[in-house]
Amino acid sequence: MKKHGLVLLFGAVSLATAGRLCAQDNYEIQVYGSELVDKGRTMVELHSNFTFEGSKSTSDGTYPTNHQLHETIEITHGFSKWFECGFYIFTSAKNGYGIDWVGDHIRPRFAISQEWKWPVGLSLSQEIGYQRRQYSVDTWTYELRPIIDKQWGRWYFSFNPTFDRSLHGESVNQGFVFSPNVKVSYDFTKKITGGVEYYGSLGPASGFDPVAEQQQ
Repeated sequence: MKKHGLVLLFGAVSLATAGRLCAQDNYEIQVYGSELVDKGRTMVELHSNFTFEGSKSTSDGTYPTNHQLHETIEITHGFSKWFECGFYIFTSAKNGYGIDWVGDHIRPRFAISQEWKWPVGLSLSQEIGYQRRQYSVDTWTYELRPIIDKQWGRWYFSFNPTFDRSLHGESVNQGFVFSPNVKVSYDFTKKITGGVEYYGSLGPASGFDPVAEQQQ
């Protein structure tokens, strides 16, 4: 039997540039794997993202993003072999605006048990939450994220065909937006892994935006 415990992980700093990325608009940028936190354990992560070149003025009532520092605390607890739940606390810091609370999200996630020995890992994440109007034109949002991954020798592959939706705000009429995420990595040693990640936002699922307007 596994003992109850607390695991602390501090994520590497991600360098964000201007433009909308998936996963809470540069607060928590991540391609998910299917594996859950062990039952009875709690994982705490710190996600740090800095916008080196962003907007210096806006016309929609949100704060400019240039030189914003985003710090996100993620707390995830494993409740069973097939269910975990995460909670996010978003913060932002910028000269002239100080340090501010941005909002919170909750993320329940279900997974196929590894004991079933499926050829790929499968899980389904749903995320809902609030961000203050000063930081997002959509204050309430929902994310549906299927997760498919595979460890093949030293290679690891993960695909997250994500669908985002505004529940309250200027983007409500867009419906679900398709935002695919992909990760490919290679284990050089037992402790060193290198890889690449892709994030995109292709537009409404009912009809993608023109290529020039899509975000990659």
